[in-house]
Amino acid sequence: MTTASMLKRRQEGGDEAAVRERILKAAFAAFKKSGYATASTLEIATRARVSKRELYRLVGNKQEMLIACISERAKRFDVPADLPVLRDRETLEQLLASFGTKAVREVSDPTVIAVFRLAIAEAVQAPEVARALNSIGREASRAVLRKIMAEAQASGLLAGRPVELAQQFAGLLWGDLMVSLLLGVAERPNPCEIAGRARDAAASFLQLHPLPMEKAAE
Repeated sequence: MTTASMLKRRQEGGDEAAVRERILKAAFAAFKKSGYATASTLEIATRARVSKRELYRLVGNKQEMLIACISERAKRFDVPADLPVLRDRETLEQLLASFGTKAVREVSDPTVIAVFRLAIAEAVQAPEVARALNSIGREASRAVLRKIMAEAQASGLLAGRPVELAQQFAGLLWGDLMVSLLLGVAERPNPCEIAGRARDAAASFLQLHPLPMEKAAE
């Protein structure tokens, strides 16, 4: 392949990525305005300034667009490769606070809250919205937290089942904030409030789960 051909292909790939992003933004805007069940691919294509043929080629059908919208957000919860080794409770507390800060910051984003509202509004007519949000979006965050708890358990810093430990920490972290955000009766917390909320949740969680006796005796 000549250099000119390689450059052309690279440019086309970049152009397609930009068009795909435009389609996904248009799809989400249409879902919020008209509802997932009512929004049509024609409406989305018109908003994105592309043909329906190009829309299907670059993204797919309406459900695939929804999944892509949710998946892009879920990527922010990927477990970092440099997850610290949990040798003591201080490190665990810092890690939980860091996770909590990131979780509240990402999920309280107005765009994410709009996705949750969309899933609730379409629960009867289009239950696939809620299923996609639960299996892709929410599961990304839960999987990270379960991994942290499993590492802490393996290191002897916590006792209990990782799934239940993760649920308990999530409950302390969120309280009724998520419901209040969905109802629009609370404003999104600022960065300082988010960090404080995460630190308090981490400290409270560890108070509820003292160091296992066998580890404390070492």
